[in-house]
Amino acid sequence: MPERRIALVTGGNRGIGLEACRQLAQLDIRVILGARDPAKGQAAAGELRTAGLNVDARHLDVASIQSIRECMNWLRNEVGRIDILVNNAAIMPEDADDDLEELEIIRETMQTNVYGALLLSRMAIPIMKSRRYGRIVNLSSSMAVLSEMGAGYIAYRLSKTGVNVMTRVVAAETEGMGILVNSMDPGWVQTSMGGSRAPRSLAEGADTITWLATLPDSGPTGLFFRDRKPIPW
Repeated sequence: MPERRIALVTGGNRGIGLEACRQLAQLDIRVILGARDPAKGQAAAGELRTAGLNVDARHLDVASIQSIRECMNWLRNEVGRIDILVNNAAIMPEDADDDLEELEIIRETMQTNVYGALLLSRMAIPIMKSRRYGRIVNLSSSMAVLSEMGAGYIAYRLSKTGVNVMTRVVAAETEGMGILVNSMDPGWVQTSMGGSRAPRSLAEGADTITWLATLPDSGPTGLFFRDRKPIPW
C-alpha cells in the first residue's frame, strides 16, 4: 500500500483553507491544518476529525519567521515529509487614509501574503526534492491580473501579483525535480473576506486547490488557474 501523502494548509481554520483541508482529507491525505490561533486551529481540526477525517492542527503564523521555522522543523523531524503545501493564509486590509499608513499596510500585507508563503516554499522544497515529489499551490486573485488591474486595494493587489511572480520563479527553479508549483484564483467566494453576497460556494472556491494539489507527475507547473483552466497573468 502506498504511503499516505502529507499536506500542509496555511490559514486552514476557516473559509477556503478549511474547505481545502476537508477536500484533501477526503482523498485519504493526512492534512496538517496550520492556524495562527492555536485554539481555533484545534477546534477546526476537531470538527473534521469528528467527520472521520485525518486532520491535525498545528500553530503556524505565516507572518512570523520563527513560527514558520518551528512548524517546518516539526514536519521534517517528526513527520518526516511534506508532499503538498497550500499557501492559503492571507489578509486583505482596507485602503489607508494617509501615505505613511498605506506603506505600513503594504509591508504588513506583503509579510503575510508573500514573504511567509515564499519562506514556507523554500523550506518545503528540499524535503519534497528528497522524495522527488511535491505540489505547491499558491492562492492568488483576479485582482493580480495586470490586464484587469484597477483602482484601490493596492496592498492586496501588490501582494497577489507577488504571489504570481513567486509561483513562476519557484516553478522554474524546481523544474525536473518532480515538484509542480502553480497559483490559482478561487473567485469571489462566500468567506469572511468575500462576504455573504459572493456567488461562489466554499466547495467551488477550493476545488481547483484540490485539483492542483493532486496533479499527476505530467501536470502543469508555473501557471495561474481558475476553475481548473489556465488564465492570463
